[in-house]
Amino acid sequence: MTADLIAGLDPAAVWRHFALLCATPRASKQEAALRDKLLAWARERSLTARVDGAGNLILKKPATPGCENAPTVVLQAHLDMVCQKNADSDHDFSRDAIKPVLRDGWLIAEKTTLGADNGIGVALILAALEDETLRHGPLEALLTIDEEAGMGGARGLAPGLLDASLMLNLDTEAWGEFYLGCAGGLDVDVRRDGEPEPLPAGWTVRRIALNGLRGGHSGVDIHEERGNAIKLLVGVLHDLAGVMPYRLVSLHGGSARNALPREAFAVLALPEADGLEAWLAQQQAALRELLRGVDDGIALSAQAATADAVMAGAEQFTWLASLHAAPHGVKRFSRQVAGVVETSNNLGIVELTPDAGYANFMVRSLVDRAADALADEIVSLFALSGTAAEKSGQYPGWQPNPDSALLQTCQAVFKRDFGGDSTVQVIHAGLECGLIGAQYPGLDIVSFGPTIHGAHAPGERVEVASVERCWRLLRAILGEISGG
Repeated sequence: MTADLIAGLDPAAVWRHFALLCATPRASKQEAALRDKLLAWARERSLTARVDGAGNLILKKPATPGCENAPTVVLQAHLDMVCQKNADSDHDFSRDAIKPVLRDGWLIAEKTTLGADNGIGVALILAALEDETLRHGPLEALLTIDEEAGMGGARGLAPGLLDASLMLNLDTEAWGEFYLGCAGGLDVDVRRDGEPEPLPAGWTVRRIALNGLRGGHSGVDIHEERGNAIKLLVGVLHDLAGVMPYRLVSLHGGSARNALPREAFAVLALPEADGLEAWLAQQQAALRELLRGVDDGIALSAQAATADAVMAGAEQFTWLASLHAAPHGVKRFSRQVAGVVETSNNLGIVELTPDAGYANFMVRSLVDRAADALADEIVSLFALSGTAAEKSGQYPGWQPNPDSALLQTCQAVFKRDFGGDSTVQVIHAGLECGLIGAQYPGLDIVSFGPTIHGAHAPGERVEVASVERCWRLLRAILGEISGG
């Protein structure tokens, strides 16, 4: 059991709370069961607790005696997790517990996401709230919902609910780094209806699978140019059209807008399939050469399938041509922050059937206007074929404040307690800081966290030692702010 596995890890309180999170399903928009458990936990400890109109959990704890005049600090993290699994996993994220393993100093979920993003942040906050030895000023906790599927909780946060002037966000993934800014973004949703046509008489049906990719976070990992299963399979289908005739039955790829697609599948009808497997083997070799050192495990395969209908020829052409032309990846690197992506997009989900089609693009940028411009380009591309594409869910970036007094405190505490300098970063991922800061102008915000690798993909892992260091750092920062 997960609780037994991590019972001996330090700090015990943090890992005990993380075990509860692993045991409680918490997909985006399905956080109610976990929230209810935490609400009951808070009330048992006489913490002020409420669920706001957006569904966020807000907890408040009075200051340690003698620290009542210290600035109020809000600790912030999100309750939900990205739910991704390998094709050979039978895990059901709506009911099954996450089952991590401990290996070489890392806690790992082998075939699913772990939920360390952002479960470790939540666990750190809960441990701080229950720690009676911690010296602190007034504390608030903002545990949001729906972060991974559109930041619905932060977007719906009303003004006037928080009293804090300082905020520590615990949703970043590199120990020793303090984050002071992040990308904003929006979605482009593409939809088009179709008219099914009957399967041509005598044709054979094959299901082509493209898998074996690493996947990952569509913001943090986008610069590594990992393979996008959707784009790669569309490219394969584009090339196949010059080799043998076929009709597309369906195309499915990706399952989360903010995760790089690891797998994609196309069902095809062909007059005959002789030579298909040999041709796919050649394509696989070419793709492995293309992605050498990045996604060496890419695989292409075909197996027998069944179908009753195919997409209309015009629909097939429109979708495949548009997806082949659609952008994916880094658009531009920042000229203000060296080495950081400014603008990118992720073609994260495609679902095509004879009846209808859907695709989602998630656009990110450190510059809100640049995100909107790239989204407009995608909308315009699909408009050429009369396909409906709509922008939605825009959220602002978090603009860095290099004069942050909270940052200076965090850096000083880090240097004092860990004997070295920290670094300051801006991340090409969506944190809730921008939205929360927009509702609470003047809130001084800094983000930090433990070392997490592979967020948003199966195999996600967190370094155990970095969690212990984060706990010490959080305690020390709160103590410093309290005047202790």
